[in-house]
Amino acid sequence: MNMTMFLIIAGMAIVTYIPRMLPLVFMDVEKIPNWFQAILRNVPYAALGALIFPGVLTVHENTWFGISGAITAIIVGYLGANLIIVVMSSIAMLMLLSWLF
Repeated sequence: MNMTMFLIIAGMAIVTYIPRMLPLVFMDVEKIPNWFQAILRNVPYAALGALIFPGVLTVHENTWFGISGAITAIIVGYLGANLIIVVMSSIAMLMLLSWLF
């Protein structure tokens, strides 16, 4: 491994470590304000949405194909189904649409 590759890996490690280390150093775990806890509880949902939404729009050349699968997953998830059921229902909807069109 050459020096350039080593510096790239070391730089990425530092950039990844700093945001994880700073809250532990500067914040007391027992004194996090309630409003900040509410924001932190919503971060996983926002990140998941940011990761999934572009794939919904690019899964097929017809954008409505992906949107229909997402709507199916949202409806089944809202009804309280298990995660596996939500994913399988979305896949079933996309299979049905691919057979029909």
